[in-house]
Amino acid sequence: MKIGIIYWTGTGNTETMANAIAEGVKKVAEVEVKTVGATSPEKALEYDKLLLGCPAMGAEELEDAEFAPFYEAIKGKLKDKLVALFGPYDWGNGEWMEFWCADAEAAGIKLYDKGYIIQQDDLDDEIDNCINYGENFAKA
Repeated sequence: MKIGIIYWTGTGNTETMANAIAEGVKKVAEVEVKTVGATSPEKALEYDKLLLGCPAMGAEELEDAEFAPFYEAIKGKLKDKLVALFGPYDWGNGEWMEFWCADAEAAGIKLYDKGYIIQQDDLDDEIDNCINYGENFAKA
């Protein structure tokens, strides 16, 4: 089984989450970690399972220059894959993840859970939880 982790990061927080999640996935399966700019929608569809990471941006939304177009290109083609969504946030209460999960479910995506979010100030304390999340996702 091959699992892909594809993410966008502006400050490095989503990258930190992605790499920690990958540590957990590696305990169970093969994993590739890519930034959204270093892969393609076609490549994303080759993975058996997929984790997508993006921080909250602007008014509780996905990053709109790279990540949102990438997600829009693949979301209608993910119905046969287990997908997890993750990302950090700095303000608000993480509503962007609720919106993202609702959009994914409306597109027929089989979500692993309701999204994994971490308030960016807590990121250093949550690394072990990220690792566990990756391992549990790989086992699902």
